[in-house]
Order: sequence, then C-alpha cells, then structure tokens
Amino acid sequence: MTTINLFLLVTALASGLIAGLFYSYSCSVNPGLGTLSDASYLAAMQSINRAILNPVFFFSFMGTLLLLPLSTYQHFGTGSRFYLLLAAAAVYAIGTFGVTMLGNVPLNEALDKINLSNSSAQELTAHRLRFEVSWNRLHAIRTYASIISFVLVLLACLTAFDKN
Repeated sequence: MTTINLFLLVTALASGLIAGLFYSYSCSVNPGLGTLSDASYLAAMQSINRAILNPVFFFSFMGTLLLLPLSTYQHFGTGSRFYLLLAAAAVYAIGTFGVTMLGNVPLNEALDKINLSNSSAQELTAHRLRFEVSWNRLHAIRTYASIISFVLVLLACLTAFDKN
C-alpha cells in the first residue's frame, strides 16, 4: 500500500467516524431526548453540548475538514478519484462543518447561557421551542452531508484500490 492510499484510508476513517456519530445521534439520542420534559431536555442538551467539546470529537470533526482537502490535493490529476474527493470535501465543508459552525453552534451557545434553575415552566417551554426544532433540522442536514461525504470518500478508496 502506498503512502497516498494510507492517507486516504485515514481520511475515510475520520469521515466515517463523524458520519457515524451524527447518524447514531439521529437514531438514538435525539429520539430519546425528545421524550424528556422541557427542563430535562434542556439540561441534557446543555450537558451534551459541553461534553462533546473534547479531543476525540475534534479529531474526527476538525480532522476530516483538514484531511479531505489534503487527500483531494494528493489525488489531483487522478481523474474520478480526484473529483470524488473534491465533492466529498465540498459537501463536508459546507454541509457538515459550515452548518455546524453557523447553525448548531450558535444555538448551543445560546442554550448554554440559559439559567434553567431560574426559568419558569413557560420560559423552559419557550426555550425548548426556540432550540429543538431548529437544532434538529440543522442536525439532519449535517448528518446527511457527512454520510454523503463519507460515501464519496469510500468510492474514492475503491477507485484507488481498483487502479493500484
């Protein structure tokens, strides 16, 4: 195996990890949180949003943002492999990273500023309504984008191994 293909596999691993994280969150965490009371839901989301900011998450989330363009550059001039990686990088940068940074993160930051213990039941309901629907919609977009990006990387891997 060549160094360039090994680098492509690491890129596939990182993109697969983030796609899997977002997918599993959509399949299990969001439905589970959706059944909680307003106060419990908001407290759980505050806790999750704080806990996700760790080196393991950043490896896959930020790592993929760096690895995709580097892999794309390494495969310049390889035909379909290059274009698959270019598409994967664009989809990830816009649909996963961009949506997260411009959509989910601002919602998370606004939620983090809410003092849940000083909020009335009506205020908690209002906070949840402002947060949950928008956050879940944005999460769905970044989930689909990360899965599409991962599939494109996998196709590039198969093309790379088919030709080499």
